[in-house]
Amino acid sequence: MEPKISEKAWNPELEKEILKKWEDEKIYDFTPQDDNYTIDTPPPYPSGRPWHIGAAAHYSQIDMIARTARMSGKNVYFPIGIDRNGLPVELYTEKKHNIRMRETERGEFLNLCREALDDLEAEMIVIMKSLGISGDFANYYRTDSEEYRSLTQSTFIELWKKGQVYLANRPNNYDWVSGTTIADAEITYQDLPTKLVYMKFKIKDTDQEIIIASTRPELLCACRTIIVNPEDERYTKYIGKKIIVPITNVEVELKTHHSAKEEFGSGAVMVCSYGDQNDVALFRELELEEIVAIGLDGRMTEVAGEYVGLKPKQARTKIIEDLETNGFLEKIEEINHRTPISERSKIPIEIIPMEEYYLKQKDAIVKIKNLGQEITFHPSMHKQILMNWLESINIDWPISRRRFYGTEIPIWYCKNCSEPHVPEPGKYYRPWKEKCPISNCSKCNSTEFVGEERTFDTWMDSSVSPLFISKFNRDEEFFKKVYPASIRPQAKDIVRTWLYYTLLRCEQLTGEKPWSEAWIMGYGLDEKGMKMSKSKGNAIDPLPVIEKLGADTFRFWSASEINHGYDFRCNEQKIESSKKFLSKLWNVSRFLSSFPVIKSGDLTASDKWILSELDNLVKECKKGYDEYNFFIPAIAIREFTWNLFAAHYIEMVKARAYGIEFTDEERDGAIFTLHKTLSTVLKLLAPITPFITEHLWKILYSEESIHKEKQVDSENLEEQSNITKEITEFNSKVWNEKKDQGLSLKDSIKIEIPSMLEPYKKDLKSMHNLID
Repeated sequence: MEPKISEKAWNPELEKEILKKWEDEKIYDFTPQDDNYTIDTPPPYPSGRPWHIGAAAHYSQIDMIARTARMSGKNVYFPIGIDRNGLPVELYTEKKHNIRMRETERGEFLNLCREALDDLEAEMIVIMKSLGISGDFANYYRTDSEEYRSLTQSTFIELWKKGQVYLANRPNNYDWVSGTTIADAEITYQDLPTKLVYMKFKIKDTDQEIIIASTRPELLCACRTIIVNPEDERYTKYIGKKIIVPITNVEVELKTHHSAKEEFGSGAVMVCSYGDQNDVALFRELELEEIVAIGLDGRMTEVAGEYVGLKPKQARTKIIEDLETNGFLEKIEEINHRTPISERSKIPIEIIPMEEYYLKQKDAIVKIKNLGQEITFHPSMHKQILMNWLESINIDWPISRRRFYGTEIPIWYCKNCSEPHVPEPGKYYRPWKEKCPISNCSKCNSTEFVGEERTFDTWMDSSVSPLFISKFNRDEEFFKKVYPASIRPQAKDIVRTWLYYTLLRCEQLTGEKPWSEAWIMGYGLDEKGMKMSKSKGNAIDPLPVIEKLGADTFRFWSASEINHGYDFRCNEQKIESSKKFLSKLWNVSRFLSSFPVIKSGDLTASDKWILSELDNLVKECKKGYDEYNFFIPAIAIREFTWNLFAAHYIEMVKARAYGIEFTDEERDGAIFTLHKTLSTVLKLLAPITPFITEHLWKILYSEESIHKEKQVDSENLEEQSNITKEITEFNSKVWNEKKDQGLSLKDSIKIEIPSMLEPYKKDLKSMHNLID
């Protein structure tokens, strides 16, 4: 019998044809019903070369969530978006055109950013489609579209009217490279080598001195008090005394405070505005007068005296030299210091008093904690990231940014009295270039206004993604059907930003949580275990890998590489090795394509045994798919198909399937079982490797797409796993014996079949050519 499948190997080039058919047949089109499964898909950000291989693996698995849900009978809404707001494109545009944002006309700079994003976005869409992602590309959204930005502004206006937004001048995290305030959530911490400088501070009207250690001696000019721990007996006699700050000769008072640690440095601490967040808290608590020592340009201000204009690091070096020259230097220790770093520019931040808009969040922490407890996290361990972050929040969210490419804050100020005015929601406003839509000031009746030039923190946009995709305030009927979303899939590094801010904003606007499940993936690492990123130069471009090996090979590697939620290493050789399993699946399918598909047959003990093991596979896969942990079905399917179905069962029934020395009924039992097993394996594997399963399914079983099939359920067959070990060990024994005797696998041999395997005797005899 000639096999229906003539090709000897799976050709990844076929994936392009299959993609075209899916697109033409619109098999993933969404029509809202009463019950829908909405995926709040993360909109990827195109900056530089879009995506690395770890991100591609992430989105492959998000698609597995969608395909799993469809085959579970759910009506899946899988929107696709592109995140186009924020700092990365500004930096990319500056570098590409060798310009500076603030030295370029704003409109011109924005156009250059859009052009850059268009080019990068096009490549990103190609990668996503090549991966077989079954989202709604025909209607994909952009976060910089007028429609999206209008929603961001509308939600801000609503919260403004509710009194949730306010303007305040406070110490803020400042990224002087990008020239903007950043939120705590946009900061990472690194242990960086630095100098701990021990300085001599004179006690006024005495010849005594105390030693104070600091990593920020350049902030001596901003020192406003000295603190020691109240339990530190070394300084008891100096409490309340005036202390003279070296270099500046300013007098400050020595006070006690529990935050001073006796074991750090000398135990005495200078409190400056602002070395760190502890300084910020102390200045508020002790009502100290702040001194702005570092300006918006990241350089020392005039209060620094002769150090004015120097960058903090330069000032630090110079002031250490002067301390030593003037006899104020005790010693220097080289230490590793936990330093706050801007996630975007990768440089240490400064804390500078700035006037910014804040969204209230402190009062909502308990409510968000309760909502977080209601959400099922996959895996559950990553819920703790959210809870830890909620515990650390101690200020409201600064939402204004001093950048260009972002959603503008929709506020105009009265030119006469400075009263802020927000317009009615419903359209996209650009106050920096548009006339105020309000005719008269509500406070002084003036008719002249000045538009706000600042933009929102990009998370103000991203945090309304579930509202945008559900057409919040645009289509009430659609919104009711698809909101709240079912699941939020994302990486673990943005739990404290995207996930948290979405919870906060959606609760403020709708009074409920935006989704019931959160799926959190680990980092893609390089071969050395370092986090993969474009900035480090260790990122692998996924497109050449996909074009060379095929999306299914890539996707199967992604699923089978490591248990969900953990970091994973990316290695092209490992990805290529995944192709071996697809080759095995192809070979099995090609062999079975020689036999007709029949609906029933008389089952022998061998058939019942493999169907029992198949039922166990179904149960195992269901467990993995229910948890969105694709590692479980990927490993289980590979193990079953390769090491049980192909290696043992097919070999046992091959002669029977051909009808050699078996009855027609026995032959049909084998053929029925072979096809039932393969068709089930294809269905189980379809969410992970959609292309090869589609191709084989259509050749062997149906003209309809496998992705419209319902996933198989367990039949709760009689458990026969106890016999599996006996069968596999007996087969291995025969193979080894033939090898030891220098026989081929086809040669006859005399080996007694154990009594436990008596029901399988006929198949085993034909398989091994056993003689009595």
